[in-house]
Amino acid sequence: QSHFVESGGGLVQPGGSLKLSCVASGFSLANYDLGWFRQAPGKERERVSCIEPTGRVRTYADSVKGRFTISRDNAMNTVYLQMNDLKPDDAGVYTCASGHSSSCRRNLYNRWGQGTQVAVSS
Repeated sequence: QSHFVESGGGLVQPGGSLKLSCVASGFSLANYDLGWFRQAPGKERERVSCIEPTGRVRTYADSVKGRFTISRDNAMNTVYLQMNDLKPDDAGVYTCASGHSSSCRRNLYNRWGQGTQVAVSS
């Protein structure tokens, strides 16, 4: 059973924008590191971004720096990924994940969502 429900994916033209949401199911996100990942067919899963509980520390893959922004609303039990200037290489299944303290640093997560599909095409 999934611990998260992701939404906001879809088909967008190159240069367009999408905002993904990930809502926790059955537990509170407030004290967890949260990450966004993506995987395209034939490619390894890639960490796109990660955010610590307070939101003070945020990391991004080099490929998305300056275009994507991760944020969280602990009161809403939700983590977001704003994606701007989307490119074909950004396509894939986007999944959120959580881990206990230091998960962003260690790149270790114990709860995963089911994913939402992002397609970028003219």
